[in-house]
Amino acid sequence: MSEAWEEAVPDRPVSIRETFDIDIEGEVLGFAEPSEHVPAIDPGYRFDPRTTMALLAGFSNNRRVLLQGRHGTGKSSHIEQVAARLNWPCIRLNLDSHISRIDMIGKDAIVLREGKQVTEYREGILPWCYQRPVALVLDEYDAGRPDVMFVIQRVLEANGRLTILDQNRVMSPHPLFRLFATANTVGLGDVSGLYHGTQQLNQAQLDRWNIISRLDYLSEEEEEEVVLSKVPLMGQGENRKILQQMVRMATQTRIGFEAGDVSTLMSPRSIISWSENYAIFGDVDYAFETAFLNRCDQAEWPIFLEYYQRCFGRTLSETGQQIWKRVSSEEEAGKVRAHL
Repeated sequence: MSEAWEEAVPDRPVSIRETFDIDIEGEVLGFAEPSEHVPAIDPGYRFDPRTTMALLAGFSNNRRVLLQGRHGTGKSSHIEQVAARLNWPCIRLNLDSHISRIDMIGKDAIVLREGKQVTEYREGILPWCYQRPVALVLDEYDAGRPDVMFVIQRVLEANGRLTILDQNRVMSPHPLFRLFATANTVGLGDVSGLYHGTQQLNQAQLDRWNIISRLDYLSEEEEEEVVLSKVPLMGQGENRKILQQMVRMATQTRIGFEAGDVSTLMSPRSIISWSENYAIFGDVDYAFETAFLNRCDQAEWPIFLEYYQRCFGRTLSETGQQIWKRVSSEEEAGKVRAHL
């Protein structure tokens, strides 16, 4: 028996200007009530106008949308936050190397029925979503296994029917089924060395995506607002200046990465972790080391330290400054004698 949300239709007008802060007159339809599969709304989320319009076209016009961009640009969360504003059920599936064709389609499983073991077909996540008003998001699309990718190829067509061989069954998609994907590369393989496990994609399959959109990092001002929404402490007093310097440091690493000077860059997640660590430890330098520097190639540390000096106007020691000291045995003995 279908649940109530499976029978619902999008009939609630959603203003693009008021909901997504895009300077355009227009509305899209969303569901009146959220279900358990609708993502939670992040009030501080900043929508990229170009990406948002591509995703709204995917929801309202049943277009297959592939979102490409570097790590930390917020590709998956962008899709989720658009779905959250539309009350559209959204399921994310990470196409890591352990996801197989059987996981996607389904398989026979042994279950207990009235005390007896019987074989029963259990459908996978793809047929389950395919028959419901669900937006399926394929994360790490460029890391999927070949057997999984060929299953996806058929359903990429708007009216593509899914064949379940184990049941001799052919499924037609639900009218409100939507398909999205995120990828770090553009399907040509990983030439930067950043994204191990990604693969070249079948060009015939890429051709089936109706919309391919690229999501870049936010401007420095917008990035500051994102961090402030997560770590409000960074907006207080001198911390606001420190936050500006943090964001500037992240920009320097991205420029250096594009120029081939460094192999690691700071994502917005790194800035948020840096800010959170600063709130915990009370030391900007140590927070930077623990949030970013310690996972970088040590051969590149001098370059990062140069970036740091440019942004903060002071030098950060390559070996790390000691902000805490161990209590010496003489000091401890003196305290004991004073206590006696």
